[in-house]
Amino acid sequence: MTERQKDRPWLMRTYAGHSTAEASNELYRNNLAKGQTGLSVAFDLPTQTGYDPDHILARGEVGRVGVPVSHLGDMRRLFQDIPLEQMNTSMTINATAMWLLAMYQVVAEEQGADITKLQGTTQNDIVKEYLSRGTHVFPPGPSLRLTTDMICYTVNNIPKWNPINICSYHLQEAGATPVQEIAYAMSTAIAVLDSVFASGQIPDDRRGDVVARISFFVNAGVRFIEEMCKMRAFGRIWDKITRERYGIEDAKQRRFRYGVQVNSLGLTEAQPENNVQRIVLEMLAVTLSKDARARAVQLPAWNEALGLPRPWDQQWSLRIQQVLAHESDLLEYEDIFEGSHVIEAKVEALVEECLAEIGRIEEMGGALAAVESGYLKSQLVSSHAERRARIEAGEEKIVGVNCYETTEPSPLTADLDGAIMTVDPAVEARVVAALKNWRDTRYQPPFNHPRPCKALEKLKQAAEGTGNLMEATLECVRSGVTTGEWSQALREVFGEFRAPTGVSSAPVAVTAEEGTPLAAVREKVARTAEELGSGRLRLLVGKPGLDGHSNGAEQIAVRARDAGFEVVYQGIRLTPEQIVSAALAEDVHCVGLSILSGSHAELVPDVLVRLREAGAADIPVIAGGIIPPADAADLRAAGVAAVFTPKDFGITEIIGRIVDEIRKANKLDPLEVPA
Repeated sequence: MTERQKDRPWLMRTYAGHSTAEASNELYRNNLAKGQTGLSVAFDLPTQTGYDPDHILARGEVGRVGVPVSHLGDMRRLFQDIPLEQMNTSMTINATAMWLLAMYQVVAEEQGADITKLQGTTQNDIVKEYLSRGTHVFPPGPSLRLTTDMICYTVNNIPKWNPINICSYHLQEAGATPVQEIAYAMSTAIAVLDSVFASGQIPDDRRGDVVARISFFVNAGVRFIEEMCKMRAFGRIWDKITRERYGIEDAKQRRFRYGVQVNSLGLTEAQPENNVQRIVLEMLAVTLSKDARARAVQLPAWNEALGLPRPWDQQWSLRIQQVLAHESDLLEYEDIFEGSHVIEAKVEALVEECLAEIGRIEEMGGALAAVESGYLKSQLVSSHAERRARIEAGEEKIVGVNCYETTEPSPLTADLDGAIMTVDPAVEARVVAALKNWRDTRYQPPFNHPRPCKALEKLKQAAEGTGNLMEATLECVRSGVTTGEWSQALREVFGEFRAPTGVSSAPVAVTAEEGTPLAAVREKVARTAEELGSGRLRLLVGKPGLDGHSNGAEQIAVRARDAGFEVVYQGIRLTPEQIVSAALAEDVHCVGLSILSGSHAELVPDVLVRLREAGAADIPVIAGGIIPPADAADLRAAGVAAVFTPKDFGITEIIGRIVDEIRKANKLDPLEVPA
């Protein structure tokens, strides 16, 4: 042990929530008992996108990837016996962030807490939702207003709360390079701060208080040196922007404050035990360097590419952090990379490139304008396509996937269906019934809420004006309003937004020169179209339900386009009815469905039934996503032509198999085209 006082460890979190508020509360209390030092709440997709569990789009999604919170009663149960005044809670919530924070505040008040002492973070970064995660609701302008109002409210009323966690994590998942990740996150921060300061709600002498509450949530990938340098570059650029653009003199207020989730994109379904060392290496990138160390870390579990982790899997990830913090000597030293010429040169290069890209975005009118024009999305789709092409070509090696594929049988995955946690399908019916009971009894003792219609009218009136929306939102919470009612009221005023997909403008990432795999598939596509007399083969790529992870669907769409298909892709958040209607209207030859949220068991068979009822049972349906083996077998038994999961990384090969299924469905002979 050195004479230097040991640094405090970072906050240790596990991103968690599932099924019901009661089940998630038990999970949180168990995790805290195991030494977790902060909570990180995962909400289900209906909650994230502003729908009640009984909405048509919520079907199959309730409690799947997080906890459903439909009203104040759910929030009470979620944090029962957890003293919020003593807790540091992170809530991964964006479009409905104001609503969830309002419920959190009211529950804290009911516990007797002093809300000025509440600590935690609401993610509240809507820009990256348009680009990658897909849980946006409202158009960019109104969404920025909600974020602005929430920041101003918390700075004035909940001063220890971080009202926004500008989130570059999902940008990397969507294909962002380190330069893009930094530049897009910083451009978002500029848009948010400009809006806050232009709102007139914060005096000039309190600008530093606002900047001090802006936090970031980043991704740490497996390229250790690059990721560590990325964090140092992030800090330097943030210091420069806040000092030069906003005049913040206090270095403490300019500090780059960030939490991290290490990269889930790089976790593999093949040889998933290798994910453990990936997670450790990625964690080191954001902990070894004291001058760029994360303030909070949450690690995925080794089996997240297979499905929903079990409590034991999450415990393993927590223990990884605890061993590093408490058994190693990491926290006993100053920054161990200071003075490294290699590190300094890489950081300087990143800073220079990032500032140039930030400048380009500013010339376009800022982050929101670059979202609406489609520039940011198309850049991410292109970067992701280029990465996938490098993997398929073997230029970027992934152990167990495109190299060193030979493996001994793994005891961890001997029972694949038992290696993940499943959500009881009956949960959804119970949650829907509980919601109905809440609506029927919210006016009665012991609740005695005033009728919510008046609170919702006040909310709409406030939305039509220019005042801060937080007080009207708090009144809705106390009136027993539901998540869907609050969101619908704002939808009526603000409208909804369908973000650009980036598919049509993405450049070709894989060449189709003679002798290449793509050239062979292109010939297959052309010959099949000729035999069918259809001009071109048409593929519908559909995203049913609320799953907004569209990266895989976009890559399939781009590669199919490059292979000669006419691609119909309308983006995320469609009902099975809408997908079937589009398939019939466009006279497609195949329907491809992409679902990563676990709702495939309900939504894919629904599409099959609707196609049969429409007399189009001959259109083959394929499915892709995080689909456990037993579910894949059930889907094939129901009539799905093929099921693809993350282990099927060869996109060109997938497109070729789609052509095979089209030929089979149309009773054409198998077609082998020499590569």
